[in-house]
Amino acid sequence: MQEKSLHIVSFDTPFPPKYGGAIEVFYKIKALHDIGYKIYLHCFVNSIPAGNLELESLVSELYFYKNAYNPLYLFSKIPFSVISRNDGNLLKNLQKNDAPILFEGLKTAYLSEDKSLNDRVKILRLHNLEQDYFLGISKSENNWIKKFLYFIESKKYQIHEKKLQTFNRVLALSKFENEYVNRKFGNSSYVPVFHGNETVEIAEGFGKYAFYHGDLKTSDNRKVAKYLIEVFKEIKEYKLVIASGSNENFIRKNIGNSSNIEFVYLENFEKLKQLLKDAHINVILSFQKSGTKLKLVNSLFRSRFCIINENIMDDEIVSNFCIKIASKEELISKINFLKTQSYTESENKKVVLEKYLDDKVNAQKIAAILEDIKS
Repeated sequence: MQEKSLHIVSFDTPFPPKYGGAIEVFYKIKALHDIGYKIYLHCFVNSIPAGNLELESLVSELYFYKNAYNPLYLFSKIPFSVISRNDGNLLKNLQKNDAPILFEGLKTAYLSEDKSLNDRVKILRLHNLEQDYFLGISKSENNWIKKFLYFIESKKYQIHEKKLQTFNRVLALSKFENEYVNRKFGNSSYVPVFHGNETVEIAEGFGKYAFYHGDLKTSDNRKVAKYLIEVFKEIKEYKLVIASGSNENFIRKNIGNSSNIEFVYLENFEKLKQLLKDAHINVILSFQKSGTKLKLVNSLFRSRFCIINENIMDDEIVSNFCIKIASKEELISKINFLKTQSYTESENKKVVLEKYLDDKVNAQKIAAILEDIKS
């Protein structure tokens, strides 16, 4: 297998893969490693770790850079999440060889237009349309100071977005974002999300509960969890399990005395896999349109029925295996119907998911894009 090289600049350490963005980056690294790539990984973090054995086993070189949280950056025209990732050592390490550079989101690409990198192949993984993402967070946030800061960040990204045209290729996570970038800049390709699942492993028959999981540090996820608690206060005879590794007190406060709603602390992926295995109905909603939600992919590979709204997935090859709702009334109706239905696995679903969402296949798509740029 011919060895090829690639720099990857990540917004965070991708191991452990505890939330959507980290999962996407980690399994992309793993898939690229598996198809023969020599990877130089650069991670921006809040505190520099001593090392990371799991990442070190997959990459040739591993670098960490500390986020620079200078309050004065709030007054810059550049988005705070971009300018705070501006370590000069990153530039020096990128200059050590001429391998292509994959930036994980615009927030990692502060140095991408440095003149010393003018002749380099540079691609960007578009995790979100950041102006839409931060506007959505602003709308969901209850703290007025944070609401204002997220709104300003959104406005800054509206201007900063023009930087997308400077990359040889943008790799979009969703069909909507792919079409958006191509309409404005003409340099995007759709590459489905990386997720780490290899085979569809779903028990047929009945599960035990309805299930929602997510990072509750995110305001949109907190808003969804609060919404679902209110929904299941109207479906008193059916159990809802909410799982997260954060904000337990917030959920317990909102659950109150509802005996059919339970919070489970999510300490690792093994715990999540068990919860998905035992779930009967996965309720996967979002109040903002941003990329593809990895929680849906995990649920499709490892659990039974999936209920989604339009903001979760716009690739119909995948979303057609879900039940789609557009209102609270529809949601309650679908839950009341599905709780009485035994789940039967579709052979077509297994074939489609295992081929279309195969991480190695999609890593080969990135490899082909890089080859096309260089030729």
